[in-house]
Amino acid sequence: MPTAARVVAGVLLAIVAFVASEAFKPLMHENTNFGYFSIVNAGIGLLVGWIVIGSRVGRGLTAGFNNGLTGAIALTFWCLFVHGSYKMVEDSFDRRFTDMLEAIASIFERMLEYGMIMLDVNVIAILLIGGVITGVLAEIASRLWK
Repeated sequence: MPTAARVVAGVLLAIVAFVASEAFKPLMHENTNFGYFSIVNAGIGLLVGWIVIGSRVGRGLTAGFNNGLTGAIALTFWCLFVHGSYKMVEDSFDRRFTDMLEAIASIFERMLEYGMIMLDVNVIAILLIGGVITGVLAEIASRLWK
């Protein structure tokens, strides 16, 4: 059910995802074609904020802080999973895999590869601080608009 807290959590985490994606781009190779990278991540942020953070509001500011951290970690996981899966599909069309298990394993290899690239102070700070702010503001929105 839509609530103000879910909307606030979704919109704010979408913004965090977009900003973190823009901070991630310079870490990749120069010739990388990002396409809709930041927009896809913002969409994932909207869903994660709505589902993960928005469904857990109403338990106090400490819980809001923790919900924000949980949301940031979930956002990171799902973005890595979606982009790893997308790369696996691209590689599948190029016939780079001999069987299905190799293709599935490549998703997690890509997630690990992208995750290692993501280990940058700016990206991590944006995700963690933005997640905490999102969780706390969603908690405040829950109190204001019951």
